[in-house]
Amino acid sequence: MVLLLGAGSAAHAATPPPEFGTDWDDPRTATPPIAKPGGPSCTVRIVNNEFVNFDPFVGSYAPPAECAGPWQMVVLTLHGAVKGRQFDRLGRLALGDTTIFKTSTPEPSADGIAWTVEKDVTAYSDLLAGPQQVTMWLGNVVDDTYTGILDIQVDLTFYPGSRPTGTPDDVLPFTGVTSEGPDRTGSVTVARNTERLVAEVYATGSGGGCEEFWYLTAPSSTGYSCPADSGPYREVLVDGTVAGIAMPYPHIYTGGWSNPFLWYAVPAPRAFNVMPIAYDLSPFVGQLTDGKPPQVRVRVLGVSAGQSGWEVPTNFLAWRDVNSTQVTGALLASRVSDLGMSVTTSPNEVNVTAAHEFTANGYVQTSHGRVTYNVHRTVGNTSRHTWGAQENPDALKAEWTDNSTVVAAGHQPSVTVNNARYAIDGSISVSAENRVTTTLTATDAAIHSTVGSGPSSRWTLDDTFTGTASWTLGVPRPDRHATGTSRQRYQLHGDACYDHTLATVNGYFTEDSSGC
Repeated sequence: MVLLLGAGSAAHAATPPPEFGTDWDDPRTATPPIAKPGGPSCTVRIVNNEFVNFDPFVGSYAPPAECAGPWQMVVLTLHGAVKGRQFDRLGRLALGDTTIFKTSTPEPSADGIAWTVEKDVTAYSDLLAGPQQVTMWLGNVVDDTYTGILDIQVDLTFYPGSRPTGTPDDVLPFTGVTSEGPDRTGSVTVARNTERLVAEVYATGSGGGCEEFWYLTAPSSTGYSCPADSGPYREVLVDGTVAGIAMPYPHIYTGGWSNPFLWYAVPAPRAFNVMPIAYDLSPFVGQLTDGKPPQVRVRVLGVSAGQSGWEVPTNFLAWRDVNSTQVTGALLASRVSDLGMSVTTSPNEVNVTAAHEFTANGYVQTSHGRVTYNVHRTVGNTSRHTWGAQENPDALKAEWTDNSTVVAAGHQPSVTVNNARYAIDGSISVSAENRVTTTLTATDAAIHSTVGSGPSSRWTLDDTFTGTASWTLGVPRPDRHATGTSRQRYQLHGDACYDHTLATVNGYFTEDSSGC
């Protein structure tokens, strides 16, 4: 099936304009819509605000009386609108002290755009069962130059029914945090009958400056305009009493790579829905159920001391042994390898090869017998960053891998394997005529499988964006004569098939096709 669509009519797609104008199609992505249950539902609006400064929105939430729960699904929906001139902004939404959603915004046209983002938040059902304070941070600047007011509504839609198997029993905040930024120390208190624990870290290099483009930083000795003493390698660690390693996703926001024209209609993967990094901490649970909150540290490896530019809000998801008042156990072994990293520099070039490995093995003694957990995770990065005189051209070819295996042996054995791969291949150049051209391919890919006593699941993901855009520097907006093409193909194969492609020319959709 191939459909030709524009925001207003198919005529846009049939005859896209020769260059960008004052308007373009509303942004959207090729990601699959959430498959919602049939039957009745209830919707609660938790945010309705115009963001014009850096003051957070503060409101309240109460579960809907007419859909009191349990719920088979809960869906968060953000509706946004903005017009005029504005940068991309990074937003975060919390219930109580728990982050449930993180996003970045598109940059607007003069005539205005609207967009929608959905997220399945059923995993936070325990948190949603009672009243909570709602806080949304979406810092913005509105003045005579940057006129775009971010008009945001956020709804929660509840679908009554039996809670899905595997939904966490507890959603726990990261408490007593003593520092902010890329290195945070705090604690978590778990119930005494907890038998499984997962940490979520919504890690983003953000807030402007070089850490927003951490993968392009270079050692100070190179003279590159975004210096970092140790180079561009970053890794997000959870340590202290508990431990885990992970590769951060290389987010590209909608003003990224010196070319907002590249992202006006189709953003880069994950730009609108920033997903948390998950760490299975179950091997450590046996030593956490004594009622004494352990110290937990979340930090970004590779960021110099005192360096800002990273956010790492953290939550914990816990599963209980309902037939036990006290789960005991022990950590049997835990090892983090030395970081194997090579950073080589030559005039106008940085090459990085890095690898890191983590293993942990522990057990819990439950009402249904002993359960042993084994976690194995490896992360790696290869990148080649080159640039010319005055950093023109400036190019990066990089790949990141994050491979994990979690084995649970006992009453309900299971093996979960997730092998993730992220890649960027892009360049920026400025011609003699002062035309900026950005060409970029970004990929978010994974292979996943879960087998065991419960339902099995296998799928592969390939979400790839490709595009190129050009505009003229140093002239008024009407004289920029910007042009651009973009294409996103989202392929998900396994238990079901989903294959969706979007393509644009100068801000208007020229293809919306499905391959399954």
